[in-house]
Amino acid sequence: MSAIKLAIVGVGKIVHDQHLPAIAANADFELVASASRHNTVPGLPGYTSIEAMLAAVPGIDAVSLCMPPQYRYQAAQVALAAGKHVFLEKPPGATLSEVADLEALAAARGVTLFTSWHSRYAPAVQPAKAYLAAHAPTAMQVRWKEDVRQWHPNQEWIWQAGGLGVFDPGINALSIVTEILPSLIFLKRATLEFPDNRDAPIAAELHFQDAAGMPVHAQFDWRQTGPQSWDIVVQTADGELKLSNGGARLWVHGVEQPLEQEAEYPSLYRRFAELVRAGRADVDVAPLRHVADAFMLGQRKVVAAFHD
Repeated sequence: MSAIKLAIVGVGKIVHDQHLPAIAANADFELVASASRHNTVPGLPGYTSIEAMLAAVPGIDAVSLCMPPQYRYQAAQVALAAGKHVFLEKPPGATLSEVADLEALAAARGVTLFTSWHSRYAPAVQPAKAYLAAHAPTAMQVRWKEDVRQWHPNQEWIWQAGGLGVFDPGINALSIVTEILPSLIFLKRATLEFPDNRDAPIAAELHFQDAAGMPVHAQFDWRQTGPQSWDIVVQTADGELKLSNGGARLWVHGVEQPLEQEAEYPSLYRRFAELVRAGRADVDVAPLRHVADAFMLGQRKVVAAFHD
């Protein structure tokens, strides 16, 4: 079976840190080109736009779109209209309407659209999901706190409208929450803290419930220094379950569980290859829907200006 000819669009830090190593280790893909306004992938032909790339390399089968979410819809529309399979970095778009339109276009063109949520492939996630399927949760606490200066230095797009602010990492937590809980949850109230000089929040506090009233309390903050916190603690009638390190570690009843080695992005590309080979799509917007609800329902609180 021939390799899927893949191109990368939007060559930034996440591409070098995660995408390129995962693609190189996957025999299902052959990376053949890139498109980015300012960067290239060493050893590959590089173009400044997706249109120029597709015109120059018509044999491309699939594209991974890794630019900021505000610019992803146009590139995805171009790729799908050209009959290319599309991998969307998280979040899959700046709005739910954009993703819905892309899903319809992919179906009409008969190609794959994959909304990737890398944190769902952390090693603790599926064991936690299985445990909660057998032991009903009674409450959940989410603490996702990190230092934006460490993870997003001088990235202005993330502070612009549509860049999501603290929800850029927070949506990773929501992707885990929506994967492991056996019931749907709904936002009841929220507070979003906006720096006086920014158009996106630096912190958020969210309160959810499911239909039976089970509470989920989530705290996201970009001002944490020192050790970073990516923890989800779930209470059940049989005791406590805890995921930490973004889903890399798992405790049940206070006992740490053995897990497989972390392989989030290799798992994403294995999934993408499966979808392309099978001619199917995988479009899940549940995490993005919760973020949209937070912006709709949340109380806006202005806090001190933030400077990198």
